[in-house]
Amino acid sequence: MASNRSFKDYVADRFYNEVFAAIQSYTTDNYDDLDLRLYRVRNIGGIELSDIEVKFVSVNDLPDMKIEFDIVVEAELEVRESDYHYDESENCRQWFMLKCTGDLDCNLDDFTISSVTEYTSKNKQPKPMSDSLVPIIYKEQLESVATDFLRRHYPEALKTPMAIEPQVLAEKMGLTVEMREITKDFSVFGQLYFHDCDAVFYDEDSDEMVQTHVDARTIIVDPKAFFLRNLGSVNNTIVHECVHWDQHRKAFELERLYNNSLTRIKCQVVGGIKDNSRDATDWMEWQANALTPKIQMPLAMFKTQAFKYIKQFRTELGTSELIDVMEPVIDALATFFCVSRTAAKIRMIDAGYEEAIGTFTYIDGRYVKPHRFKKGALEKNQTFSIGAEDAAIQGLTNPTLSALVRDGSYQYVDAHFVLNHPKYVTQDIFGETVLTDYARNHMDECCLIFDLSIKSGCKERYHSECFLNRDETSDIAFDIVYGRGYQHASPEKKAEMLAAKLMEENRIYGELPTNYHTSLKIVREWKDVTFKELAERTMVNERTIRRIVNGEEQGSLNSIILICLGLHLPPRISYHIINNSPFRLNFHNNNSHIWYDFALTYLYPQTMDEIRAFLLKQGADPL
Repeated sequence: MASNRSFKDYVADRFYNEVFAAIQSYTTDNYDDLDLRLYRVRNIGGIELSDIEVKFVSVNDLPDMKIEFDIVVEAELEVRESDYHYDESENCRQWFMLKCTGDLDCNLDDFTISSVTEYTSKNKQPKPMSDSLVPIIYKEQLESVATDFLRRHYPEALKTPMAIEPQVLAEKMGLTVEMREITKDFSVFGQLYFHDCDAVFYDEDSDEMVQTHVDARTIIVDPKAFFLRNLGSVNNTIVHECVHWDQHRKAFELERLYNNSLTRIKCQVVGGIKDNSRDATDWMEWQANALTPKIQMPLAMFKTQAFKYIKQFRTELGTSELIDVMEPVIDALATFFCVSRTAAKIRMIDAGYEEAIGTFTYIDGRYVKPHRFKKGALEKNQTFSIGAEDAAIQGLTNPTLSALVRDGSYQYVDAHFVLNHPKYVTQDIFGETVLTDYARNHMDECCLIFDLSIKSGCKERYHSECFLNRDETSDIAFDIVYGRGYQHASPEKKAEMLAAKLMEENRIYGELPTNYHTSLKIVREWKDVTFKELAERTMVNERTIRRIVNGEEQGSLNSIILICLGLHLPPRISYHIINNSPFRLNFHNNNSHIWYDFALTYLYPQTMDEIRAFLLKQGADPL
């Protein structure tokens, strides 16, 4: 579809003569009543219309392909004096409004002007359309537009919870669905044909594009959608095209008035119409993307079904905690409504279940357990969950975050920065460090918040919802920035909980000399760990550890880091020891050192097995 088509320009060009004639006859018949600003002429003897300019057209959507529209025109009038003693005439300008109707099914050949009046103010249209004839729908109106769509095409889905059968919906709307390959690379998943035409499709047998006749009102879906995606996405594609047919035929017909050869809309895999960056198209895609899940899962019926599943899984799993049943409920709803898991998850959030935000999150390829927080604790573009690499970059480059976490009060657990306190952090039966159940249910109390912005992989508007779906299939790269999120863990609470621990650490820190061997001796005794235990934890020879601690051997950067981690020393104490040794971490030339720093700062309370597994996953040299 070509440049942004303007209905105003089309009307001004095509109906210039009709509009001119209507204003001319109106001024001729009513010049006594006209409110003209005249300076020289006292009594109007005659009036001539010399030129008109269409200022804007305000459109109201009507059923089928009909529209009504107000054309607002500035007219240039030449006014003559009636008294022949004064041979006066003057030019003046006046705005008029013409109420018109027309039907796009017959290319507006039935264009009618029903009234002409002097323009006073813009008429507010009940169902306004843009200048490209795309319905103007605000975010808050999406639910009612979706309900209206179902009332007209699939009313039974508003009476009892059910999956919408896309083939049935298409049939009810007089559309036909055909499965056939569209492109070789699956870059287009669905196409909707408004008019008969000959189109080219990819043919697997001959491995080339083949021309075929397609009838009007046909939806083509690429069967690869079944294999590359899932049934949910095939259903979604068909409903998506039905929305285009219902909402966007007028915009399409306007395009045809400009360019007769146009026959179809094609929808790209990322959303957004292919080969195009214009606004009307973006809006049509945004509307189809936003309305489709709301049509597939009408809110009232969705809530009814969700409530039923919550009750069922609470009984089956023997729990009263909403967060413990949220994932099975979302999966059951996805299956019931034949939609994707992500669509069902986002609908749960629409339905007011904020607990759904913390479900099905995958970070660094690992599943993050469901978590919840106080209503309103997170903005749409914020998260508690952050990948290791982003965490490392933020830890090094963000001074506010560094200052906050370098005292060892937070550790990095299960993709979250969490207050380092037994109330929030514990060991599971395998000895892995995990969040406590309390922490998972009160993330706003103990975890830092990060701001997300999209870096690559998609258009901003289409992915306004994707912050909520950082799931395993998401191929969107996020920029993550630490955003002063610790306002939720109140300083009093943090101080009170960590006071005793930090006081003890401060006492030890104050006792440490500049000699790193002596410092190691003091902290080993403070932590009450035997040389044998330390050797087992660090996999460093017991005799070597003794010699380093006793000052008989210099050691190496790796062995000192291992001893600090093996003793679970807070970051300040580890850095006091390392900085007083002959060794330094080098962030500029050594990637592994960035991860050692991360481990010393955020993972120090964890077991050596966990720390080693983490470093291995990040590709750091083994310690």
